[in-house]
Amino acid sequence: MSNVPAPIAGIVLAAGGGTRFGRPKALVESAEGTSWLANAVRSLLAGGCSPVIVVLGAATDEAEALLERSFTRGASVRVVRAEDWQTGMAASLRRGLAAASALDATPASAPDAVAIVTVDVPSLGPAEVRRLIAPDPDAVGRETLRQAVFSGRPGHPVVIGRDHWQALADSVTGDVGARPYLVAHGVRLVDCSDLGSGVDVDAPGDPAV
Repeated sequence: MSNVPAPIAGIVLAAGGGTRFGRPKALVESAEGTSWLANAVRSLLAGGCSPVIVVLGAATDEAEALLERSFTRGASVRVVRAEDWQTGMAASLRRGLAAASALDATPASAPDAVAIVTVDVPSLGPAEVRRLIAPDPDAVGRETLRQAVFSGRPGHPVVIGRDHWQALADSVTGDVGARPYLVAHGVRLVDCSDLGSGVDVDAPGDPAV
């Protein structure tokens, strides 16, 4: 039996239309010209996740073209579409988990867990991802539930072991994400306050750091 740990996949939730922001956040760039979407994908890849599944919905064609410009053909980035993205975040989360489950078709790539981020956290970096998937105090596995916190505020990344995927997908609805499930099932909080702000940007005037 191999002692090599199973891979941890990444999921970027980037399907929303950005109603409060005024446009889909998958197309937004920082003041320095950095694509929020590309930053989320790079953070997961550099943090140790592979493959990275990007869930798109609004402005899918434009966002997919952006990814093609930002990543080489050999990058471990897979795009899936949440056809019902307009019903809320739950649809994107279910689509991402379904795509991760489909990786079973290639046993060497079948992950034991996924690290999930949203596209609207421009301060995200690979350090937060590495801390969440680090084997401390125990290795990430099928039963893992971890969530980053920033100055006491829950945020992303969230790491969810395979044993929770179906139950989580069944529990979410509308714009309600994973948080109620995480709380109900004893999520371990991992402080990342020293690594960034973890702020999710809802409107153009919101601070990003």
